[in-house]
Amino acid sequence: MLAVMDVSPPDLRDADAVIELFDAAVTAQETCSGRSGSAVRLPARGRLLATGDLHDNPLHLEKIVRLARLDADDDHHVVLHEMIHGERLINGMDFSYRMLARVASLVVAAPHQTHPMLANHELSQLTGAGVSKGAGNSVQLVNEALDFAYGDRGVEVADALGRFITAMPLAVMTEGGVLCAHSLPAPAAMDRFDLDVLDRPLVEDDLHAPDGAAYLMTWGRHQTEEQIETLARRWNVSLFCLGHQHVETGIEARGRRVVILNSDHEHAMVLPLDLAELPAAAEAPLFAVPLASVS
Repeated sequence: MLAVMDVSPPDLRDADAVIELFDAAVTAQETCSGRSGSAVRLPARGRLLATGDLHDNPLHLEKIVRLARLDADDDHHVVLHEMIHGERLINGMDFSYRMLARVASLVVAAPHQTHPMLANHELSQLTGAGVSKGAGNSVQLVNEALDFAYGDRGVEVADALGRFITAMPLAVMTEGGVLCAHSLPAPAAMDRFDLDVLDRPLVEDDLHAPDGAAYLMTWGRHQTEEQIETLARRWNVSLFCLGHQHVETGIEARGRRVVILNSDHEHAMVLPLDLAELPAAAEAPLFAVPLASVS
């Protein structure tokens, strides 16, 4: 059986402990080796476990941590994104902030190997923009859960959660040519998208519609082959590992350079990558691991 690193958060009923956890994870992300601008840059060695949207699936998170084997080698890495907002409510509230607390615990335990990336649902929670997974306004449902759990200190915990989200990179890139991100801008947005955003820290304007670089990058869909080639040349990328789009089989190659992953549903997949010897996008699904196969 695969060993698993402990990602248990502190007592989630203790507002001070949760705030301290999120702030420790902020420091860990900001001081992560390879952090530059709004990206984390990894060498062309070791192993990266690419994942797709998680949407508050703690069982799949535990399986991902098992597969990542972070304690086996310092050059083992895992990316995580779209962690918040699920369809399973408790008394009509969304307690998926607890998922981010689990991820924050993993960041603190393995700060140079655990890479939560900014996605549109985390961004919506941060900015207050409405978004839904089908059960209502997910942002409001999380806020109601925070108020229920922490009473008049719910706002303090929400602010700490926001700081954790703000510290997340937009992308994880490797010297060998992998770029993992939640998504890429839509084709129609390319003329107003800042192609240099990965080389600089994010600012407040980046977070908001309609023209913020982080907003455009986390919400974009339906990328074209021509657009992908433009981004590949600019960012020196041979393989994009993305989420944000539903794939029934859990993984799907799109064109010459893109792989789309889902890690939340019953056919969830993850993709282990040898950073010294990358597959072509068309071959990548052959190396994918179904989370249903992990005990």
